[in-house]
Amino acid sequence: MSISRFIDPQDLKTLAHAKLRARSVVEGLLTGMHRNPLRGSSVEFSEYKEYVPGDELKYVDWRAFARVDRYYVKQFEDETHLRTFFLLDQSGSMDFAYGENTLTKYEYGATLCAAMSWLMLRQGDAPGLMLFDDKLRTFLPTSTRKNQLDDLCALLDEAKIGGKTNIEEALSRAAERIKGRGLIVLISDFIDVQEDALLLARILRRRGMDVVCFHLLDRAEWTLPWEQMCRFEGMEGEGEELAEPDEIRAAYQRQVQRHLDAIERAFTQGDIEYFRVFTDESPTEVIRALIQRRSGRR
Repeated sequence: MSISRFIDPQDLKTLAHAKLRARSVVEGLLTGMHRNPLRGSSVEFSEYKEYVPGDELKYVDWRAFARVDRYYVKQFEDETHLRTFFLLDQSGSMDFAYGENTLTKYEYGATLCAAMSWLMLRQGDAPGLMLFDDKLRTFLPTSTRKNQLDDLCALLDEAKIGGKTNIEEALSRAAERIKGRGLIVLISDFIDVQEDALLLARILRRRGMDVVCFHLLDRAEWTLPWEQMCRFEGMEGEGEELAEPDEIRAAYQRQVQRHLDAIERAFTQGDIEYFRVFTDESPTEVIRALIQRRSGRR
């Protein structure tokens, strides 16, 4: 039996730092797993060389032959490292958690970033980090260097959570900095996501980037577990509202469901891998689901 089923967010809450939480997740994930299918590679055209006997005919460029009446073979070079850019939302709404022993959405997202970075560095891949609210606040370039995980986890721990969300701005700045191919892992609660942000994610996908989205939700955001008149306060400056949860729950859940379905539909139609994740789910199993899905696609 895998120990991963015993690693849950309440246990991780007792670990103060992202790297410690990541270690627990990774230890559970690697139990019974011989290799990590998160690794990817892309093979890019490098140059032509003149054909010599023994070269594989499938790489002969027949168009070049038609033009110059000589045989040329395409040569390729392997990109040995998968570059992965983690884009993590640090806006005010990510600071929410219902219950003292529950990870906030930001802490949960940071745990996912750190654990996946740990796995990637273990196999020679190159993670990087971008933290954003209404602007891109932190940028750590991708690298396979020895101290990359320490630096990444330090930035996750030092982040100041607050402010409004602007995913469109974050993706715009990310698109400016990301050159070539790689993997983008976007982690947010998508409280306020505009159509242009979804379009930008799809543009990055069309540019050859793999894009994975983790949509984080606290269970209380769906169930409204409160029973008496409550004051609901927006965590990004939206103001306050008094409401009776029992009276608004059904209509509220219908509205939230429409919002969630629209986001999932927009991403999946753009060939973007989408995962809706509640923060009471085991991070180990969430990462395992990503690995299994990506392995199945290949």
